[in-house]
Amino acid sequence: MSIKNLPNDQRPREKLLQQGADALTPAELLAVILRVGIKGKSAITLGEELLTSFGGLSGLLMADVEDLKQVKGLGTAKAAQLAAVLGLATRHYHEVLNRGDKYSNAKAVAALLKTRLAHETREVFMVLFLDNQNRYLALEKLFFGTLRSAEVHPREIAKKALNINAANVILAHNHPSGLTEPSQADIQITGLIQQALALLDIKVLDHFIIGDGEPTSMRERGVFHFN
Repeated sequence: MSIKNLPNDQRPREKLLQQGADALTPAELLAVILRVGIKGKSAITLGEELLTSFGGLSGLLMADVEDLKQVKGLGTAKAAQLAAVLGLATRHYHEVLNRGDKYSNAKAVAALLKTRLAHETREVFMVLFLDNQNRYLALEKLFFGTLRSAEVHPREIAKKALNINAANVILAHNHPSGLTEPSQADIQITGLIQQALALLDIKVLDHFIIGDGEPTSMRERGVFHFN
C-alpha cells in the first residue's frame, strides 16, 4: 500500500512529528529518510527490505555507500543520503565514549562494538583502547579466526596499548553462532590478557560477547573477576 493511502496518523513523517521517533518502527524511520519508494514498493516496504538485506540495524550501520547502491531501488542519491545518516549514528557512539567514562556509557560501548562485529562470518577479536580517564583512543580488529575460534596473542594487545599510551582496554569478540554465552575459552583468554597487561599497569575493564540480540558483558554476568 502506498503511504499516501494511509491515514495521516499512520504516515511515518506525520507519526514522527506527532508522537516522536520512539513511536516509529525501524522501517518507518528509514521511510522518513528515504522519503519515497519505488514503483510497486512504498518507502516503508523499501525500508523493511533494507533491514532484511543487511540483517537488521546493526548490519545497516556497517554498510557503506557501495553496499547500499547494490540495493535495487536506492540509486546513488538515496544511498548517499542514507549512508550519511548511518555515519552520523556511528559517530554518535564515538562522541558518547569521548565525553565520559565507560561505566556511565556501557550501552554506547556495546552498541558501537555490535556495529563493528555483528555481521562478521568468522570470529573476530577486537580491542577498544582507552586513556586513564577511560576516553576513546582507538578501536581495532586485531585477531581473526575460523567460525569456531580466533588466535589471540596478549603480547600484540600489549604492544598496541603501549604504542598509543592506553591505560585501560575493553575486549570484544563475536560468536558467529549468534549465541552470546561466554565459553570457558573466552574466560581463559580474558585471564591471560589481564595477566599480561597487568604487568604494564594496564587494566582490562570488560569483555563483550557479540552475537544475536544484546551483547553480553562478562563483567555484568560475573563470569570473570576484572580489576
